[in-house]
Amino acid sequence: MPETAPLVATPDAPIPDGGAAEWFVGAGGARLRAALFPAVGQTRGSVVLSPGRTEPIEKYFETVSDLTARGFVVLVHDWRGHGLSIRMLPDRLLGHAHGYKDFLTDYAALLDAFEARLPKPWIAMGHSMGGCLTLLAMACGEARFSAAILSAPMLGLQTGSIPLPVARSMARLMSATGRGGRAARPGGPEWAPFEENVLTHDRARYQRNIAQVEACPELALGAPTWGWLDFAFSAVGVLQRGPGVRRIAVPVHIVAAGEDRLVDNAGLKRVAERAPKGVFSMIPGAFHEILQETDVIRAAFWRDFDGVADAVAR
Repeated sequence: MPETAPLVATPDAPIPDGGAAEWFVGAGGARLRAALFPAVGQTRGSVVLSPGRTEPIEKYFETVSDLTARGFVVLVHDWRGHGLSIRMLPDRLLGHAHGYKDFLTDYAALLDAFEARLPKPWIAMGHSMGGCLTLLAMACGEARFSAAILSAPMLGLQTGSIPLPVARSMARLMSATGRGGRAARPGGPEWAPFEENVLTHDRARYQRNIAQVEACPELALGAPTWGWLDFAFSAVGVLQRGPGVRRIAVPVHIVAAGEDRLVDNAGLKRVAERAPKGVFSMIPGAFHEILQETDVIRAAFWRDFDGVADAVAR
């Protein structure tokens, strides 16, 4: 029997009906957390939902409810180094990674562990880092999905005042010289004032997400390390230049945020154009976290999702 894992409820983010979490084993014996939620009404299929960097399962309770109400079983998970899954460094607030291979092994282990409980067809859904890793898994041969829809996936990075080639070289050098575990920028788990945030225009959802971390500080994650940046640049490079994306046979819909300050929308468009059945769309006015945005912006995403779902699910 699977070992039960906790889920954290808050007044503004209750656990969706019937949901339960459990531990599963990833690469190298890593203890990882996932949660399964039953469909409401007639089951149309399953959605595997992969959050972005810093994001725990709990942040997607509202999205889970949107999906289960559409008739989908939903599987959500904490990547290694995130949420309540194993952390990569003694300082659990540092967001670290050792390349992307362990992430892909973890993802395959997740699908294997839950496969018998996930009715077909499967739709892959991911945000930011989760979107990048989902697409990378598909580019590396994961063929159990009938379609994918990705929210502001990390398929290109904005590096601010540092030129992209310089940032990429710095990350590679720091990792190669044993300094990959150092923070790439200052910053703990503190949240910016709402007026200064670049994630969402929705104050209530922003405060809801803060309250979740305050209710369970173990969910918090802070600054990325140089190792995490090296992983991110490597993963993006594979998707932008490697042959795998051209071999993905199912529809891939990439949804960009019009006012994204974190990922490079030009990179998203390039990758969408490389996929044989790739579609690129942009939601004007959206900040990076599309699924945490205002009702109007979220509705635009759900229109895209419904188009994808209706094409593959009864």
